[in-house]
Amino acid sequence: MLALRNIHKKFGELEVLKGVDIAVEKGDIVVILGPSGSGKTTLLRCINFLERADEGSLHFDEIQTDFSKASKKDINAVRKKSAFVFQNYGLFDNKTVLDNVTEGLIVGRKIPKKEAIEAAIRALEKVGLSDRLAYYPSQLSGGQQQRVGIARALAVNPDVILFDEPTSALDPELVGEVLHVIRKLAEEGTTMVIVTHEMTFAKEVANRVIFMDQGVIVEEGAPEAIFGNPKEARTRGFLQRILARA
Repeated sequence: MLALRNIHKKFGELEVLKGVDIAVEKGDIVVILGPSGSGKTTLLRCINFLERADEGSLHFDEIQTDFSKASKKDINAVRKKSAFVFQNYGLFDNKTVLDNVTEGLIVGRKIPKKEAIEAAIRALEKVGLSDRLAYYPSQLSGGQQQRVGIARALAVNPDVILFDEPTSALDPELVGEVLHVIRKLAEEGTTMVIVTHEMTFAKEVANRVIFMDQGVIVEEGAPEAIFGNPKEARTRGFLQRILARA
């Protein structure tokens, strides 16, 4: 379904991604773990061209392109098949919940307003916010705002949803409500790539776990292998540090 090969990305002299390969099949729930600065968020952003990789190729169903040569048509085609959930919600403060979800449908995808509203309401029902359509972001908790972000992603009916640390900006007591929504999506077979530090959640929902460090994939495998018997010393050290803080 989706494959990225030999992805390189620099910011100035800093090489953030050093030849990364990743493949995602339909129905996969791939969790990417790693310390801060390991390149995991940059990799996620490269998938749908929020960052343009300097080198490497992308194959997404019928779309095949090199990152260095990708046309605007290629980029738009990838974005139509994917959706991104940001760690800091990314909502428009001056728009209602309903408008935040319909904006991308009406403006970005040219969907008729009536159809966009129907799709938005279905998505908001799915995340438990059908009673908050006329609210503004300032009237919502952080967990509710992130659920609006997830609804916005669901409304476009993407082939894959990319989550960038969806609970990192939340107070601890609000994390559970967002993870509950993502768990439901996992049960429904939604294809997802998730960057997260929530270890218990990762063990529960992922069918594949990737550990990144210093711009490379150090180790990947089934959750029981990565969490139960990691092969690489860097993986073991990272998990010991994270789990010791839990």
